[in-house]
Amino acid sequence: MTSIELRPLLRHGLLSALFCCAIALALTLAGHGPWDVQLVYSLAIGLVSWLVIDLGRMLLTGADCTGWPHGWRGLALIAVGTLAGFGVGGLVGDAYSGASQALWHHRAGPATLVITVVAGIAISFFFYSRAKAEHLQRHMAQAQHEATQARLKLLEAQLEPHMLFNTLANLRVLVGSDPARAQAMLDHLIAYLRATLSASRATLHPLADEMDRLRDYLELMAVRMGPRLAYALEVPEALHAIPVPPLLLQPLVENAIRHGLEPQVEGGRITVRACTDANQRLVLEVCDTGAGLAAGAPATSSAPGRSFGLAQVRERLSTLYGDQGTIELIAQPAGGTCARVQFPYKSTNP
Repeated sequence: MTSIELRPLLRHGLLSALFCCAIALALTLAGHGPWDVQLVYSLAIGLVSWLVIDLGRMLLTGADCTGWPHGWRGLALIAVGTLAGFGVGGLVGDAYSGASQALWHHRAGPATLVITVVAGIAISFFFYSRAKAEHLQRHMAQAQHEATQARLKLLEAQLEPHMLFNTLANLRVLVGSDPARAQAMLDHLIAYLRATLSASRATLHPLADEMDRLRDYLELMAVRMGPRLAYALEVPEALHAIPVPPLLLQPLVENAIRHGLEPQVEGGRITVRACTDANQRLVLEVCDTGAGLAAGAPATSSAPGRSFGLAQVRERLSTLYGDQGTIELIAQPAGGTCARVQFPYKSTNP
């Protein structure tokens, strides 16, 4: 029997002992005998009943998801456990009290039997109800986990074709104007898709992998934009193993290029940074020196046309981290925009 199986058994034993102590106290206060005698009778009867019922339900086949036997087997087990507790526990109590005749021959014997039956049924029902509630909680947690995974996969499935369509649209422009660069961009796209599609479909992957995919994408865009696009990835080595959602930053980089750099003739620079704060949160920033937010828009609002990427990132953060995952779009004083993502992290370092 493993430690995992022993825990509920011992927990049930402790609760049964406490229940027996309460019965012994009630009988003593009702004038049925000394405290120590009532305690021995109650503990002996209750613990024997508990052992027979709890061990029996673990050994019997056909138990349901709560760990209790189906139908009549469960009722029969409670009856056997109750009678065994009354018989064996009564003998233990008689030996301690020095009674001249067995418990079932005492004047209090019928009352003790009734108390044993009622108590056995009550505590068995309590344990069954508790096991059923725990099973339902596990089932709900599993269903919620599966729903979360399905939601994340749906969001990722929406994100990947969005990026692909944007890239193909850019490629279409180059095919007519600069076939050589279009060929180079197509080669980068094939390499990028091969790396992305062969990667694990896990909910999280290391930050270093996220940056590798981001670098591939920026190289892809650099083929089309040429010297109008400069970029830097500033990620400390100590954060490389931090788990992050796949394709989390790419929509923000797309927005920075499309709405920040492309409207400017001279283009601009994109800087991706990663750091941690004092609250054990990972902070990721995608900053550009582009056109900035629309005039008059609040510093933390989403600019027109950026809603898809921001909505995707915000929803994925909410699904994974709840209220602890946030994203804000900030206008930089010197011009340009900074998208800041924050969520709790767990270091993989020992």
